[in-house]
Amino acid sequence: MASAAEQLASNINFSTFGKAKDLQGRILFTLGALLIYRLGTFIPLPGINTSALNELFQQNQSGILGMFDMFAGGAVGRMAIFALNIMPYISAAIIMQLLVAVSPVLGQLKKEGERGRKQINQYTRYGTVFLAALQAWGISIGLEGAGNIVIDPGLYFRISAVITLVGGVVFLMWIGEQVTARGIGNGISLIIFAGIVAELPSALVNTLELGRQGALSTWLILGVLVLAIIVIVTIVYVERAQRKLVVQYPRRQQGNKVFEGDSSHLPLKVNTAGVIPPIFASSLLLLPMTVANFSTGQGPEWINFLSSFLGRGQPLYLLFYISLIVFFAFFYTAIVFNPADTADNLKRQGGFIPGIRPGEKTAEYIDYVLTRITCFGAAYLAAICILPEILISYAAIPFYFGGTSLLIVVNVTMDTVSQVQSHLLAHQYEGLIKKSNLRGRRR
Repeated sequence: MASAAEQLASNINFSTFGKAKDLQGRILFTLGALLIYRLGTFIPLPGINTSALNELFQQNQSGILGMFDMFAGGAVGRMAIFALNIMPYISAAIIMQLLVAVSPVLGQLKKEGERGRKQINQYTRYGTVFLAALQAWGISIGLEGAGNIVIDPGLYFRISAVITLVGGVVFLMWIGEQVTARGIGNGISLIIFAGIVAELPSALVNTLELGRQGALSTWLILGVLVLAIIVIVTIVYVERAQRKLVVQYPRRQQGNKVFEGDSSHLPLKVNTAGVIPPIFASSLLLLPMTVANFSTGQGPEWINFLSSFLGRGQPLYLLFYISLIVFFAFFYTAIVFNPADTADNLKRQGGFIPGIRPGEKTAEYIDYVLTRITCFGAAYLAAICILPEILISYAAIPFYFGGTSLLIVVNVTMDTVSQVQSHLLAHQYEGLIKKSNLRGRRR
């Protein structure tokens, strides 16, 4: 027999959505915020020669610069005010989480609850401004040294570029937080999602145009599309996969009544870290290479050397990318899931895993199982992100059909749809409670 929650979920339809005014307001707020973000990607920096910039970008878009432009929704190719996108914030969040893990002071601050979380978020914002200023200064210097892109190079252009780009990052950070609080879904992830999805139609048209001109074979285009479908199906299957640990609750007595022991399960996601490891890995790879790609052939020799070996599809790039994905898969899993706390909670509730002693032994067993499935999850993330990248790098297919972009799009879509369903279920529960209260008053 289906549970009450399952019966409510089966009754969700368009009429239910039409009655959920709060959910409609959240969706409209989210769409409005993303529309403002997209408009900002078309506003260029002051003092930029757009034609010269387009020529430079066409020469370097096959490297990491093209990947940066993918996350920024085309803002890098237009050198818009949102060219840095939200990547400095992600980099600052990575650094802050590492510091929380190794610093006793920050670790204690995290345990203080809501107050500590707000203070850590404030430190993350300060770090975002600092990293964005460094990147913006580097970009301004790189643009001046890349030819005739800057109309009037000098200190005034550098200062104006830094202020504009840093302001764009801070504004996007604020929009992301507002979407998370007042909209639907995770604001930061939705900004990256919107940038990728907005450029997908043009990427598909360009790919078909290359096939029409004979630059790409028809079978290769069909193969890439089939591979993209396989990747999407794999992502959906693995992201919904769980390892369920059976939890047994003993028989208990309350007054004169004796309640039989119940059994439940502890779900452990195969990919607990979700889409965070590829985003973090991409962010760290993009951070030092932003300026290098702009100043290729013009800057110091070591920058040109680094840029050539960290190009898209190069062995060194793939090695760093895989290593960072695996590291952040384990690191982020350790942050969001604590086996010791889970074992203590089970012990307080009287639950236990059959055959495992409650307490420390339960924590060790959960950690053992979690480590094994995280190994599979990290390998899955690395394969999804790397295998299509190799094909794309050697076949000149746009980045938007790569594993990283598809992983972000599918994960964010699933998370947003799940939140929409949760809001609809909450709305139905509220309706049932109101009906029961009215019936109670009539009686």
